[in-house]
Amino acid sequence: MSSYDAAADESLLAALFTDAHTARSFRDEPAPIEQVRRAYDNARWAPTALNSQPMRLDLLASPESRQRLAPLMAGINQEPVIGAPLALIVSADLALDKSMRELGASEQMLQRLAGSMEMRQGLARDSALIQLGYLVLALRAEGLDVGVMTGADLPGIDAEFHADRPWQAIAVITVGHGDDDAFHPRAGRHEFDAVTQIL
Repeated sequence: MSSYDAAADESLLAALFTDAHTARSFRDEPAPIEQVRRAYDNARWAPTALNSQPMRLDLLASPESRQRLAPLMAGINQEPVIGAPLALIVSADLALDKSMRELGASEQMLQRLAGSMEMRQGLARDSALIQLGYLVLALRAEGLDVGVMTGADLPGIDAEFHADRPWQAIAVITVGHGDDDAFHPRAGRHEFDAVTQIL
């Protein structure tokens, strides 16, 4: 059966999109690493540029690790990081030519990447951001609530957590089960006709 032969049912779409909200605070319940593993294992099959897989994750499961991260977050984002049972630092691996070799990329493409830091950075960041979107949906499919934050000292996060590796932080995701006060009222969204042109 092709992917076009069946559509997802409405309840699944609601859980992933229309009923899902950013979580700002969390219940005192764990966010099991195994659920994050399953979410990643599903999200990794979604398309990226040139089949690159540059997204890297730091899983901050201990309160001590989240305390290290909190001062590097913008003020409004510090409390969610401290209060979440799990925070993920999402990064792009700038050594993209090395990881793509493991995935069977062509030698021609590998040579182009190796010769251009600008190309590596652009491809790594763009595809990691694409993967981040897939990961958010996969975490929601696991029944987890998430908050995605880019308000942070991202170079400071790299200095604190990535001094020994070529990972460049792009966002932080808090993960868990939202408490009763976790969700703000739904903000507006553009309608289809407002953002499209049919040529």
